Amino acid sequence: MAEHKRVPNRRRRLLRVAACAFAALVVLGAGAAGYAYYRLNANIKSVDIDARLGTSRPPTATDGSFNLLVLGSDSRAGGNGGLAGGDADGTARSDTAMVVHVNQDHSRADVVSIPRDTLVPRPECTDAGGRTTPAAKRAMFNSAYETGGAACAVKTAEQISGLRMDHYVEVDFEGFARVVDAIGGVTVTTAVAIRDKDSGLDLPPGEHRLDGEQALAFVRTRHGVGDGSDLGRIELQKQMVRSLLDQAGGAGLLTNPAKLWSTGDTLTRSITTDSALASVNSLVGLAEELKGIGPDRLTMVTLPVVTAPSDPDRVVQQQPQADQVWAALKGDRPLPSAVVVAQPQNPAQATPTATPTGAPKAPVKGPAGPTGRAKAPGATATAPATAPAGAPAGTATGTVPTAPARR
Repeated sequence: MAEHKRVPNRRRRLLRVAACAFAALVVLGAGAAGYAYYRLNANIKSVDIDARLGTSRPPTATDGSFNLLVLGSDSRAGGNGGLAGGDADGTARSDTAMVVHVNQDHSRADVVSIPRDTLVPRPECTDAGGRTTPAAKRAMFNSAYETGGAACAVKTAEQISGLRMDHYVEVDFEGFARVVDAIGGVTVTTAVAIRDKDSGLDLPPGEHRLDGEQALAFVRTRHGVGDGSDLGRIELQKQMVRSLLDQAGGAGLLTNPAKLWSTGDTLTRSITTDSALASVNSLVGLAEELKGIGPDRLTMVTLPVVTAPSDPDRVVQQQPQADQVWAALKGDRPLPSAVVVAQPQNPAQATPTATPTGAPKAPVKGPAGPTGRAKAPGATATAPATAPAGAPAGTATGTVPTAPARR
């Protein structure tokens, strides 16, 4: 009889141990998830654009469409100087600026790149320290960020486009390189050799798998390919965006929790956003809204520009084409086909004997001195080529040394 009683007692003890172990796993799992959420949220840097700009802004769209301003900062602070070289003078400009318009049912997006040397009316801006800079009738677009930070860049973009920038995302050199490495690199194809001593990029013709540092050199290069224009560099950046979308879609993040965590940690450490986006929940929500937009549902153009009459080293918006672009986005319509087909040619996709078309070239001088040549596109420019997707079949052959000067 005594032996008969010991069996259920043993079972009860085993059940209690199992229940306690399960409860411990649940608590530990919840704690890990809570820590991950806290960690990722703490990574995100943000700017309160709404508080800085107030209510004097274009209205928010009511049809479900929205606009996102993506900025690439040329700051040399922290690890950026080691990657990009140049003077760490404490200043930064938005040398890459893309207005991303997502249509009302979030099934496609149009992207308009604003050349950094475009002369635009810059509004009065107040920086983070409370210092106010008066409005300027003509200023380079990328100087708005230097004048009043992200808020001034947003305000300037809104003024020239008439569009409300519902969100803003910024990434610097180091952040871009980290994100590329986190997703396993990116594949690009070039029809011509690219050798740029300033960016350190050295690629023979063909398909190449680039790591973060090499990808950064690719999107920054211009002297080693084509006519050396900043407009040509924008075409390389468009190619990189498409390649990144291809790579991110096949990175297997959802089936690999460790990689998902690593990528999420890297991404949140690499970006600055507006306050409304500065949480894991908000970023995941944005990703959900954009998940159906692949390279085939993305139209990318450079804002139509021509050489500035007052300064051959600068460009201005080409009319009426530029206004037609902004009107199309505001009306949630496709970009004008005439603008799409008149885009500058991607210098990496040009044949070696091809001659770029467009308006006459003009040297571009950055704030630190001459930095190359810009070419204002004309109506006869050829349509941009798209980088083919596919598995990596090569390796970049060059290294990326420190560039001698800010470019």
